[in-house]
Amino acid sequence: MGEKKYFVLMENGKDTSQVFASRQPRGAALKAATRGATDIHLRERGTKRVHVFTGTITMVTPPASAPAWLKKAGKIKKANVKKQRVDHL
Repeated sequence: MGEKKYFVLMENGKDTSQVFASRQPRGAALKAATRGATDIHLRERGTKRVHVFTGTITMVTPPASAPAWLKKAGKIKKANVKKQRVDHL
C-alpha cells in the first residue's frame, strides 16, 4: 500500500492551518473543494512542490447505493477539480 501524504492548503502564498491527508494530490484537492475552495494551492509536506488546482462544487441527488442517512439530506455536494500545474518553491 502507498503511504499517505499530507498537503497544506495555501492562501496568498502562505500556509493555512488546513491540512489534508491523501495518497494523491487530487484526493486532497477534492477535500478542499468540498469545503468551498475554488483556487486551490496545496503544498506537499516534505517536498518543495505546490500543486495548483481549480475546484467547483455542484449539488446533486445522492446515488441509489448511498446509505439511508445520506439520502435523507436531499442534495449532497459533489466536488470537481482540474489540475493546472505544479510549482516548485
